[in-house]
Amino acid sequence: MIQGGEEKQHVNNESSFLLLQFSRVHELQILCFFGFLAFYLAAVVGNLLIISAVASDHHLKTPMYFFLMNLAILDLGQVSVIFPRTMANSLMNCRHISYFGCVTQVLFFVFFMTSDFSLLTVMAYDRYVAICNPLQYEMLMSKQSCIRMTTLVWITSFLNGVLHTGGTFSSPFCSNVVNQFFCEIPALLKLACSDLYLIEIGALSLCAVIALGCCIFIVVTYVHIFAAVLRIPSVQGRQKAFSTCLPHLIVFSLFSFTAYFAYLNPTSNSVSHLDLAFSMIYSMVPPLMNPVVYSMRNKEIRHALSKLLGLRSCTTNVFSNPVLQE
Repeated sequence: MIQGGEEKQHVNNESSFLLLQFSRVHELQILCFFGFLAFYLAAVVGNLLIISAVASDHHLKTPMYFFLMNLAILDLGQVSVIFPRTMANSLMNCRHISYFGCVTQVLFFVFFMTSDFSLLTVMAYDRYVAICNPLQYEMLMSKQSCIRMTTLVWITSFLNGVLHTGGTFSSPFCSNVVNQFFCEIPALLKLACSDLYLIEIGALSLCAVIALGCCIFIVVTYVHIFAAVLRIPSVQGRQKAFSTCLPHLIVFSLFSFTAYFAYLNPTSNSVSHLDLAFSMIYSMVPPLMNPVVYSMRNKEIRHALSKLLGLRSCTTNVFSNPVLQE
């Protein structure tokens, strides 16, 4: 079903790339378009609702919800960089993306993905301070501190995007056929004609070491969090703590493991269904699941959404269930 194509040419900054085509059958391409459209609308609506709920409800002016709103903004950006082009190509039975469009995709996708990963790490620290060191929470997680941390995440992530974009496109390409449905760095590195692509390999290796450090930090953080939660005498208190931590841990684990395999998997010159599956999971699932897991397991978010949508009278019984409350 997946078609790579045989068209090749030496690529320069006036050329275009040919992205992966899911099928040569136009009807199946239309089916892919509607599938991507359903995902894109669900991700956009879900994250916009989170942003609107946090921005409109004064009860949600806390660090956790400030970070959650930023996470939703990043998820919106991540899906918008890739999927409108993918949907347009499927609808028009086309595979082309311009050189500049490919550069833009790489830059902003790496930026949003790095920001997402970094912000999830910051959110783990926020939960650690809230549960393990509550007496110093207001001092350590003040409004100014949260703004500084978020600003640092955005700036360093953009610089990281510039670094990887420069490393990826520093080498000339011998082919314009990208065996992926968007301009993904591993797929582009397979097309390199010179050893300059080793610059990007080195940059990816450095980022992998940093990401591993973040993973270790989060694991250690959650060991302390769960140890502290288990010491809480109240069953309701334990449920409240777990309801705020488990969704975050699930989203982070899914995002990090699939991205790890997609970027550090040994490359081949053929279309790999496994590479495609990993790329679809880490690019599609977290932006869609973030609003779901955080809203469904969080009383305050559900309450803010109900007010935003004018459903106050329909939510009283739902919020009274202690199992669902934060």
